[in-house]
Amino acid sequence: MIQSPKNIILDFERMKYPNTGLYHFCKGLGEALVKESDPNLETLSFYLPKQLNGIFGSSVQYIDQSSLHKLVMPPLKQFSCWHATNQTSVYFPKNQRIPIVLTVHDLNFLYDSNKSAKRKKVYQQNLQTKIDRANAVVTISSFTAKELAQFVDMGDKKITVIYNGCGIDDAVQATPPKMIPSLPFLFTIGTIAPKKNFHELLHLLIGTNYQLIIAGITQDEKYKQFIISEANRLGVTAQLMFTGAIAESEKYWYYQHCTAFLFPSLAEGFGLPVIEAMHFGKTVLLSSVGPLPEIGGSVAHYFTEYTAQAMQTTLNNALEQDELKNRRDTIQLHAKQFSWQKAANAYLQLYRSII
Repeated sequence: MIQSPKNIILDFERMKYPNTGLYHFCKGLGEALVKESDPNLETLSFYLPKQLNGIFGSSVQYIDQSSLHKLVMPPLKQFSCWHATNQTSVYFPKNQRIPIVLTVHDLNFLYDSNKSAKRKKVYQQNLQTKIDRANAVVTISSFTAKELAQFVDMGDKKITVIYNGCGIDDAVQATPPKMIPSLPFLFTIGTIAPKKNFHELLHLLIGTNYQLIIAGITQDEKYKQFIISEANRLGVTAQLMFTGAIAESEKYWYYQHCTAFLFPSLAEGFGLPVIEAMHFGKTVLLSSVGPLPEIGGSVAHYFTEYTAQAMQTTLNNALEQDELKNRRDTIQLHAKQFSWQKAANAYLQLYRSII
């Protein structure tokens, strides 16, 4: 007897925030799932803001997200699996029998100095509730998997690690941004928040002719002002540029033309910009904590001490080493290990295993 395809629904509500890592996670995974899914085995539906209906083409279904669903979820009887694509989502079918795949990106709340111990406990309890309800749990790095097993009771549930893909679209032409540096420049991108550790990069400007380009939306205005005050204190204000949110084509231009890409973040689940910069064969310097050594591997370089002398030595050695060894091809090859096609196929196998 021929069985009808199973209907998989994915929670892509966070796509309402376009300049974030979760937006690019959803977009990359969604596009790859449409290409890799087998219509004889599954159909796809996406739960997302109404204005994004159609973003993945006409071969899939769309369910409009509503804030009312925080109280009462929409009917889900027609679905065979719900993919909760991030651990913080408030749209979660707690009391229904539908199988759930839960993707946990990070446990960054543990390191948030702005959250009280009581508030962190609430986050941890909410996560535990979702873990208990989930039929399958995914993390986007082995580092996050280890953290999850340490801070949450997994019971007999296995954690599956599925790496993110590189979201660079080679069909998109790089275009000069509105803010073009007048000097050789170092580039970083991310939400302006303390965990990104951007202020430490100012040490690389002392006594050099580099400019530092920080791209991304401001999540914490106080932290942005702290970066500016530190630049004033160190005498490098003229070398610092904030771009705010940028278009993909502008981001590609910065990747292509920067002297090096820097990502000193102290709390990540994966670090998508690292792989994006490597796609362009760039010298990459990262913090040595969290999942970044796992993602950057031996082709990246790492800051282990945040002083001007140590950081500048690390940068200079990295640039010299990559040039002498002509490592551009090696760096790009490393980035190709991370593809949304691989991620989509891994998720499809997981969906099929629980329905």
